[in-house]
Amino acid sequence: MDLWVVIPAYDEERSIGATLRRLSEQTDADFTVVVVDNASTDGTVEVVRAFGDEHPKLDLRIVHEPQKGTGAAADTGIRHALAAGATHVARTDADCLPDHGWIEAVKRAFDDGLEMVSGPLRPRTDEFKLKLWERRLLPAVVGVAATFGRFRPGNQDPLYLGPYVMMPGCNVAISGDLYERAGGFPRTRIEDVHEDRALVNRVRKLTTAYGLRKDMTVYGSVRRLRAYGLVGTLGWYADHRYKPDIVDIR
Repeated sequence: MDLWVVIPAYDEERSIGATLRRLSEQTDADFTVVVVDNASTDGTVEVVRAFGDEHPKLDLRIVHEPQKGTGAAADTGIRHALAAGATHVARTDADCLPDHGWIEAVKRAFDDGLEMVSGPLRPRTDEFKLKLWERRLLPAVVGVAATFGRFRPGNQDPLYLGPYVMMPGCNVAISGDLYERAGGFPRTRIEDVHEDRALVNRVRKLTTAYGLRKDMTVYGSVRRLRAYGLVGTLGWYADHRYKPDIVDIR
């Protein structure tokens, strides 16, 4: 298995160092990382390059995607990885901290026969001093969004082979073969289309070999939750019924 990790990044100079550090600390170090600079205007690229120089054991690459959008950036990174020989690809985001055993969990899921897999999304506790209710809020929001997704009309189609499963783009892995057969992430902006949901539904028309694994945990930023509030965040995940003036919270 030749596993690559793709990280789309736009103006993440303050966050991406922690993400890369967590990847450099994985219990299984047999993987390659490609950061997709999505036309950043800050020092994101310089931070990534410096980290690579300081951590030569981490196989770290940088590619560039000028078309703004998480879907476009993720697709560029994954297709770059596949062209370079990757057989499987995992994705996280530049403000997230994969669990130290994340790579091992991803590989176990593939070895068990899954072709697409995701896992729990928990709140980071190192960004802000979180109160108890805040620590519980992100999992609750994800849970509500997942429940809504199962009943959402757009996720109902007789052509789907299996049930809808919420797979956040910051914690998802897929075989290269399935990614190409499904057509990949739509090359869109996050404010236009939830590209992770779109990919899940493309996969559902091809196979039932997808699912969730409890040991594949990623810790996500709560900055959007704090900026949008509970109602706004739920509206954002519910087909962008809430449209904030500023999408890229930094």
